[in-house]
Amino acid sequence: MALTLPAHPDPLAERLHTSGLLQELAHGLGGGFHYLLPERFDANLAAFRTALADAGVEGRVYYAKKANKAAAFIDRCAASGAGVDVASPGELREALGHGVRGEDLVVTGPAKAQALLRVAVQQGALISVDALDELDRLLALGTGRPARVLLRRHPPAQPRSRFGLDDAQLHEALTRCAAAGDAVRMEGFSFHLSGYDVQPRTDLAGELVGLCLKARVLGLQADRISIGGGFAVDYVPADAWTAFLAEQGPGHYHGEKAFTAADFYPYHSPVAGPAALRAVLAARPGGEGTSLAEQLRQAGVMLLLEPGRALLDRAGSSVFRVQGVKDREGYGIVTVDGTSLSLSEQWFDSEYLPEPRLLPAPGRPAGDGGPFPACVGGASCLDSDLLTWRKIPFPARPHAGDLIVYPNTAGYQMDSNESPFHELPLPPKVVIDHPDGSHRPRWRLDR
Repeated sequence: MALTLPAHPDPLAERLHTSGLLQELAHGLGGGFHYLLPERFDANLAAFRTALADAGVEGRVYYAKKANKAAAFIDRCAASGAGVDVASPGELREALGHGVRGEDLVVTGPAKAQALLRVAVQQGALISVDALDELDRLLALGTGRPARVLLRRHPPAQPRSRFGLDDAQLHEALTRCAAAGDAVRMEGFSFHLSGYDVQPRTDLAGELVGLCLKARVLGLQADRISIGGGFAVDYVPADAWTAFLAEQGPGHYHGEKAFTAADFYPYHSPVAGPAALRAVLAARPGGEGTSLAEQLRQAGVMLLLEPGRALLDRAGSSVFRVQGVKDREGYGIVTVDGTSLSLSEQWFDSEYLPEPRLLPAPGRPAGDGGPFPACVGGASCLDSDLLTWRKIPFPARPHAGDLIVYPNTAGYQMDSNESPFHELPLPPKVVIDHPDGSHRPRWRLDR
């Protein structure tokens, strides 16, 4: 029996699915594509800003550009004055080229190239310093402009993390910043945590507030902290997720592939996105005293955050055309005009679980043949190239020319692992908007 795991209903996506536009795009573009909904990005950004305002906390949202390469979302950041988190010269150039001001960038990542550091300082970007030698290279640049820095804290609760400065290194970094004079502007501290639990973020943020107060004694600015990203997205209903985890096993996958619950992203999260930020702010560091929001206000510390996936929630989906279907015992194998490299959860030897939607080709009945369980394979010659190992319970047998739409893929799924293997074209990105007063969507290629 095939397991089902439907995504949350999305009225906007449903209107697109029934409009005929996706079939027109697949025909005109000659194959699969990703579509983007910038209005959803705008709404998610506004919700994070509202969470900060409601808590009475001065804060700043930086979009983690690594979550999606599309220019459309950087355009929205430039238009709204949002910041952008970049980690490479290419990402920095793209952000600047689409109108994001240098002072609205934060540069993260380990062991940054000297050319990246130089441009970041010249453009007035904030730089999250990951190691003492990186700080020394910044101080030696001699650009004539002060380097704006955050010192990245190594997370004590995650000792295997390769990022950040431990206690002794933080002490040494503060000493060097204090001695550097006008060459550096030490604006505060940062961290990134794995996982999505609220209390560990609150606890470490409270520690960083205390570090800001200590740094000020040395004459340093130290008036902001960054808690990074890690705001979960809620893809599927709670009851469906619970039932799926309880029932799934090798028999539900092509080739008897085995997964455990730990192999999957937590596709249901009871506290997600802006609600997770509200929970972090309302919690008490260490479980005692006042809330994090109150501690930030009392200390005069600004809160920076760098969400990626959460800003892209429901802001895009991935569309592939069916090329053929073959039968196996009890299920089918659908082959589409794309590869698993364009649905990046396979990069982690995992599975993108929110259920894809089958859209029949124009003129074909929607209910042809009854329920049809099938996995979804890519167009390459690799046996491991499956977009979906799970036997999806499609409502009917797919046929060549039908579309399969994977919902809510804008966050990390579209292009983290893309490759033109076999010289297959990468799926283009199509920006869709809905002009005021018009029910007919417009589209353009992302540039």
